[in-house]
Amino acid sequence: MTNLMVPHEEHSPLQHTGLGEGRIEVICGPMFSGKTEELLRRVRRAQIAHQPTIIFKPSKDTRYNKDQVTSHDANALPSVTVQSSEAIVAYLRAQTKPITVVAIDEAQFFDADLPRTCAHLADQGVRVIAAGLDLDFKGIPFGCMPELLALAEEVTKLHAVCMETGRPAHFSHRIAGGDNTVEIGEKDRYIPLTRQAFVEARKQNPGEEPSAS
Repeated sequence: MTNLMVPHEEHSPLQHTGLGEGRIEVICGPMFSGKTEELLRRVRRAQIAHQPTIIFKPSKDTRYNKDQVTSHDANALPSVTVQSSEAIVAYLRAQTKPITVVAIDEAQFFDADLPRTCAHLADQGVRVIAAGLDLDFKGIPFGCMPELLALAEEVTKLHAVCMETGRPAHFSHRIAGGDNTVEIGEKDRYIPLTRQAFVEARKQNPGEEPSAS
C-alpha cells in the first residue's frame, strides 16, 4: 500500500507529514498577535486537503458568536463550545466518522487535563492545533499552557505590536478590570507591550505582584 504524503505547513521544520500521523502544534503569544487567525488559516488548509476537521473553544470565551471561533479581524469558522477537555474526548467519541484535525482555541482557559487530552489524541493519529496565551496579564505562565508547549512537536510564537513603542510585543497588559487571572476582554481591557514597556506599566500599579519574567 502506498503511503500518501501531503505537504506540511511552509513554516514548519517538518517537511512532510503522512496522513494519520498525529502531532501537537501550539500557537502562542500575547493578545492581538494573530493566534486565532493562524489557527483558522491552518484549519482552512486542512479543509482544502479534504481532511475532516473540527474546532473547539472553551465556554469561558463569551466574546463573539458562541457557535464560531472568530479572530480580532472578524474572520470566523464554525466551532463547538465545550466545558472541559473531557468534553472534547466525549464529543469526538460520539462522531460516526473519524476526525483527523482537531483545533482548540483559547487553550489557556481549559482545565489542567488538556495537555494529556491533546497527547492522547496525537497518539491516536490526530493532528492537534492549539492556540492560546502563554502568559497572563501579570506575565506569569498561563494555566495548562506550559505543559502543552512542552509536549508539542511544533511551537509558533507570535508577537503583537506594542502600543507604547511600536516594537514587537510579547506581554498582555490589563488596563481595566479587576485582579482575577481570567477576565474576558478586548482592547477596552488589554494592550500588548514590549518587556520594557510592560515593566514600566507594572511599576505604575503599586499593589500588584511582580511578574515572573
